[in-house]
Amino acid sequence: MVIGKPAPFVSAFVDAVDDAIREHHPRHTMSATQRAWLAFCVTAVLVTNSMCWARFERASLGSYALAALSWMFRHSKMPWDKLLVASVRVILRHHGLTSGTLVIDDTDNPRSKSAKALAYLYKLRDKESGGYLWGQSLVFLVLVTPKISIPVGVVFSQPAPEISAWYRTDKALKKQGVPPKQRPRKPAPNPQYPTKEQLALRLLETFKAQHPDVRIHSVMADALYGTATFVDGASALFRGVQVISHIRSNQNIRVGKRDQHVADYFATHPGTPYSIRIRGGDEVVAMVGSARLYVCSHKTKRFIVAITYEEEETYRSLIASDLSWRTLDIVQGHTLRWLVEVFIQDWKSYEGWSQLTKQPGDEGARQSVILSLLVDHSLFMHPDQQRQLKPALSRCKRGKNHLSSAECPQTLI
Repeated sequence: MVIGKPAPFVSAFVDAVDDAIREHHPRHTMSATQRAWLAFCVTAVLVTNSMCWARFERASLGSYALAALSWMFRHSKMPWDKLLVASVRVILRHHGLTSGTLVIDDTDNPRSKSAKALAYLYKLRDKESGGYLWGQSLVFLVLVTPKISIPVGVVFSQPAPEISAWYRTDKALKKQGVPPKQRPRKPAPNPQYPTKEQLALRLLETFKAQHPDVRIHSVMADALYGTATFVDGASALFRGVQVISHIRSNQNIRVGKRDQHVADYFATHPGTPYSIRIRGGDEVVAMVGSARLYVCSHKTKRFIVAITYEEEETYRSLIASDLSWRTLDIVQGHTLRWLVEVFIQDWKSYEGWSQLTKQPGDEGARQSVILSLLVDHSLFMHPDQQRQLKPALSRCKRGKNHLSSAECPQTLI
């Protein structure tokens, strides 16, 4: 497909973002050339589903040269740190959004073993095969509202090299039968390489500082973030807001004066059937059990909910920080967590960065992800989006009320 000029709705979106930056940071506004470059790149990502200057040049039939596009990306004084924040403000204001739920999740993106120049590369665990692959890992913060789900923050994650080396050494010595006392101790945490839990708390803190007027109903995350540090930290950030996460089935809880695993407790305390509405859509029946119990590792009492759907054989266990919520409220609220999975799938499939990106270095990685998320945000300004966002679609699956680039390339030019 040939790109004659940026899509009109993209140009309007970029102008609105520039106005939002001008409102809060008058010294960091974009020039006319920068706005034109950004609008073209967002349109080019939608058309080519890549983050590649060579493809952009071919799609424009040479109107935009590869070298010029790359130079603007690298050397133009584009306010990258302000773009995503301003873009979120534009979308919230455009759709009249004042509240929502924050959902945290991380995702891995495989890369070629020959990709040495890309930043934040390390050996990842492949969940499907059980082996390892070379790639990048990102932590996303998504705001789920009654109308739309919008990414509001992202950061790369990478383990400390000394800890990775220790894991390899410890695994080899353990395989040789060396006792723990004779193996090297785990290195102290390196503040230059924060954990995913720490990165998630930073994303929440940053969002609160940048968007203080947005009311947060709850914070949700998966089992990786089900620690006392994260649950208590996230709740305190938003004045005691409900934090819902997962808890391992073999985690110890205290019942009376006896400690036992979560799975063992709910095996002897079976749940009752509940009718649950999934994100405002169809109702399903699930077996739900709950109890307010002392979690040993958290050193406090949590609201624990065990839930299993019809097609599942084992319970999944949730924990909630606010003990005043009802069981059904926690279960219904948790259904919103899966919207972040829908966003990540859409983002990987249609918004360029995961398909093909060749921008090396730290700045290349961060700026290309921001550009990709601006593509996601721009689609909320598409005219067809207004017709799809109806009250009947409230809290529905993002794939039903979010216009992906796969659905509208023919309308861009």
